[in-house]
Amino acid sequence: MSDGSGPRAARGSIEDGTPRSSRLRRLRPRLPAMTLRTRLTLTYAVLFTLGGCVLVLAMTTAFYHEIFRPLPAHEVPSRLDPDHDHIVGLSDQIRDAAASRLLVISLVLLAVVVALSALAGWWVAGRMLRPLAAITAAARRAGDTTLHERLRLPGPDDELKELGDTFDAMLERLDAAFAAQRRFVANASHELRTPLALTRAAVEVTVAKPAVTEAQWRAMAADVADSTERAQHLIAALLVLARSEQRVTDPVEDDLADIAAEALDGIAAAVRARRLRLRVELDPAPVRANVALLGIAAANLLENAVRHNRDGGLLRVATAAAREGEQAVLTVANDGPVLDPRHVGDLFEPFHRGVHTRRGARAQGAPEGSGLGLSIVRAVARAHGGQVTAEARPEGGLTVTLRLPA
Repeated sequence: MSDGSGPRAARGSIEDGTPRSSRLRRLRPRLPAMTLRTRLTLTYAVLFTLGGCVLVLAMTTAFYHEIFRPLPAHEVPSRLDPDHDHIVGLSDQIRDAAASRLLVISLVLLAVVVALSALAGWWVAGRMLRPLAAITAAARRAGDTTLHERLRLPGPDDELKELGDTFDAMLERLDAAFAAQRRFVANASHELRTPLALTRAAVEVTVAKPAVTEAQWRAMAADVADSTERAQHLIAALLVLARSEQRVTDPVEDDLADIAAEALDGIAAAVRARRLRLRVELDPAPVRANVALLGIAAANLLENAVRHNRDGGLLRVATAAAREGEQAVLTVANDGPVLDPRHVGDLFEPFHRGVHTRRGARAQGAPEGSGLGLSIVRAVARAHGGQVTAEARPEGGLTVTLRLPA
């Protein structure tokens, strides 16, 4: 007969759907995780203990070997005293007691030294890991409003100093990225608000009139179409910029000269309309890249060179392979107004239109454009692992150089 304890016990172990072993593991107290400082201290203590034990054993063994080794033959007396055996036994007892006492004293001293070494190791580990604590605290404080803070760790140029400098550089890049993002969002909001405001104003002015003629309706429709087209172009440019800032995942082999030639075909009508003096030097420049993005970058460079040129001015386009074929280079130079070399780098910022840039409304006489052309070029260059630079020409205008790894 069965008392039923077995089945009841089995049912009790699974009645809550959890195996008994799992519940027992959850009931066990969890030990706190050891910090790096504690692990270093324990490592120092263990290593010192092992070394001390080896030293004590070696010292005791040598001591035993020296005091218990037999006397040389020439030191043994020829005539033995009647009490010789008693003296030898007493001597053995004295040596045993001395060896045992030496072992006890050595072990006590070893324990004291291990304790002191553990305390010293704890202090040394704290001193060595203090930069890590500072880095951890800075990482916890890091936010979009505290990215301007820097560690600037003092001390020698060791691994921890290098880690702190790397963390400072990362904070600097993040701070610049957040600042650029805030500027971009603010500028994009303003640029998108302008065509919408123009559309709304045109509609409200027309609707508010007591009697609207067909010509007025057509004029309003034209204004709305222009504003809508401007917003559409801006949104398209923003999408291209966002796509350009990603890493290239599907590169193909092509020639930068062919890409530049296609971009030249797109601006041929504008070049003839403004009677520009065109100089083309398209030498072979093999490149492995995303052809679509690179075509947009080349087209933006040429369109900017035409838009910001003067009638009858110079437009020079050249491609070449540099550094023994390791780079493909596209150079675009144009005439135009004299630019301040100190502010040339600002032209690559989103929505920057050179001397026509204004944060309120579009300046009078500013060339048409969204102000994203050179920003897209820079994003495309970075996505391909290259770079783009601009240099103000003394006689006026700009020289932009796009360098891509071949």
